[in-house]
Amino acid sequence: QVQLVESGGGLVQAGGSRRLSCAASGRTFSSYVMGWFRQAPGKEREFVAAVSKGGSSTSYADSVKGRFTISRDNARNTVYLQMNSLKPEDTAVYYCAASQLRTITTMMTTNDFASWGQGTQVTVSS
Repeated sequence: QVQLVESGGGLVQAGGSRRLSCAASGRTFSSYVMGWFRQAPGKEREFVAAVSKGGSSTSYADSVKGRFTISRDNARNTVYLQMNSLKPEDTAVYYCAASQLRTITTMMTTNDFASWGQGTQVTVSS
C-alpha cells in the first residue's frame, strides 16, 4: 500500500485560501486514483474531491464545487487541494486517500479508498 502524508492545514479567515498537499511514498503513485475527504467534529467523514490517475478527470462534492480544485503531480508523487473562498463550515480534518479503482466516479465514498493519511486540520474563522 501507499503511505500518505498531508500538510498545509492551519487557521484561515473566512474568504481566504489554503492549499493542502499530500505526499505519497512508493513508485506507483500514478496507478492510484487520489481523493480528499474531510471530517468535522461529530460528523461522518465526507467526500470532497477526487482526481483520476493521469489527472485529466476530477469530481467534487456539491458543497465545494467552484471553490476547491484538486490536482496532482505524478512526477512529485503529490496531490493538492486548493481551497478558495473558505467558509466556517469548511472547518474539518482533511484526509488524503488512495484508491485502486480504475477511475473516479461522481460521488466517491470512503469504501472506495484503501490507504489514508493521518489528516491535517483546517480551521476557518468567521
